[in-house]
Amino acid sequence: MKRGLNDVRYRTDDLRRSALPQARFASGFSFIELLAVAAILLLVFVLYWGPSTSKSRQRQARQDCQNHLQRIYMALNIYAGEHAGAFPAVTNARTSAEALDPLVPRYTSDTAAFYCPAVKRSPPGPDDPFRQQRIGYAYCMGRSQSEAQQALMSDEQVNTLSKNAGEFAFSSTGKPPGNNHGKLGGNFLFCDGSVTVTPARLPFSLLLTQGVVLLNPSPSPP
Repeated sequence: MKRGLNDVRYRTDDLRRSALPQARFASGFSFIELLAVAAILLLVFVLYWGPSTSKSRQRQARQDCQNHLQRIYMALNIYAGEHAGAFPAVTNARTSAEALDPLVPRYTSDTAAFYCPAVKRSPPGPDDPFRQQRIGYAYCMGRSQSEAQQALMSDEQVNTLSKNAGEFAFSSTGKPPGNNHGKLGGNFLFCDGSVTVTPARLPFSLLLTQGVVLLNPSPSPP
């Protein structure tokens, strides 16, 4: 009887010893699986938030920006139809918001369209007048519908001067001013309602004839 008990003990010990390496192997395999999953998640994160994806999001924002400008043009066109073809002009306006203030709210209540979707901003308060807000676009005040091929609005520009073809209208470094879309250039809205995208260097001339003033979202320095 005693020998039988010893045999059972020996067999039990043998089973424990033989099971131990398997348990260790199973534990090690699970750890390797966790490392593989972590590596895959890291790769997905890098791909999603990497430079190429960031540029893709910027390009999408630039396309959304074109839609914003076209929405603004609907109000501008109605205004011009009631003012002998002239677009809004406000005496002594220093910013694009001050010049475009006559549009709100009579010709449009869609004030969100005046902000470039690529630019982070704090939403204005409910009592903040539109003319005091910092919108996302520059405006060529003094234009009329008869100047169909002339630029009427654009993303914020590097300055408020006339520009020849090949000169910078938008930031070349991705830093302000004129960096609504980083280094990817920006959009132009023309007096006929068409919108085009350009690189930072203009492929055409932006000439400010007599009576036309280019206004940025922020007041120009003295």
